[in-house]
Amino acid sequence: MDTMLIDIVTIFPAMFSGVFSESIIKRAEEKGLVRLRVTDLRDFSADKHRRVDDTPFGGGAGMVMKPEPFFAAVDFLQNEDENPESCRVILMSPRGRLLNQEKAKQLSKSDHLIVLCGHYEGIDERVHQYLASEEISIGDYVLTGGELPAMVLVDAVVRLIPGVLNELSLEEETFSGGLLEYPQYTRPRDYLGMNVPEVLLSGNHELIKRWRYEESLRLTLKNRPDILKK
Repeated sequence: MDTMLIDIVTIFPAMFSGVFSESIIKRAEEKGLVRLRVTDLRDFSADKHRRVDDTPFGGGAGMVMKPEPFFAAVDFLQNEDENPESCRVILMSPRGRLLNQEKAKQLSKSDHLIVLCGHYEGIDERVHQYLASEEISIGDYVLTGGELPAMVLVDAVVRLIPGVLNELSLEEETFSGGLLEYPQYTRPRDYLGMNVPEVLLSGNHELIKRWRYEESLRLTLKNRPDILKK
C-alpha cells in the first residue's frame, strides 16, 4: 500500500499541530495511508533574521513574500521523490480555482502534495508562475493567510484516500451525486414536538430512497441553485 505524502510550507507551523493530531486525519496517519509534514518557511531564508518578506517593487501597502525561500523549500522537499515531476505544488490563493469535491478527488490520487501558505500582502509572482502547479481557493473572500485554507484542503483530500473512510459513506455524501445531502435523523423519534418523518420509519426502502432524492433536490434548489444550473 502506497502512503500519500503531504507537505505544508508555512511561517506558522504551530497552527497545524492540533489539527493533524485529531479525528480522521490522525487515523489515516496511524493506518499508514498518509504522511503529513509541516515545514517552517523561515528555515529556508537566507536572511540572518529569517525574514521571508520585503517591500513591493512599484510601491504599495504591505509586504510581499520573497520567492527564494519557497523555491528552496520545494526543492528540499522534492529531494526524496523518485519522480519529482509527479509531485504537485499547490499554492493556496484567493485568485485560484475554487476547491470542489471533484478537485479533492483528483488530488487524493496524488503521491505527493506540497501545499504553500502565503501571508502578508501577497507572494512574489514568480512563485505563482514558475513554482506552483496550480492555485486553489476555498471561497470568494480573503483570509489573513493560507494556513486555514490549507487545513481545509488537507481534510477534504485525506478523507477521500481509499481506506480512510467507509466507501458507502463516501457515496452518500453531499456533492457525491451532484446534489446536497438529504436530511438525517436519529433517536428520539419525537423531540419537543419535532418529529422524524414517517417515511423513514416505514421500512419501505424504495420510498425512503425516493424521499431522500427529493429532499436532496429540494435542499439543492433552495440553498445551491447554481449546482443545478451546472
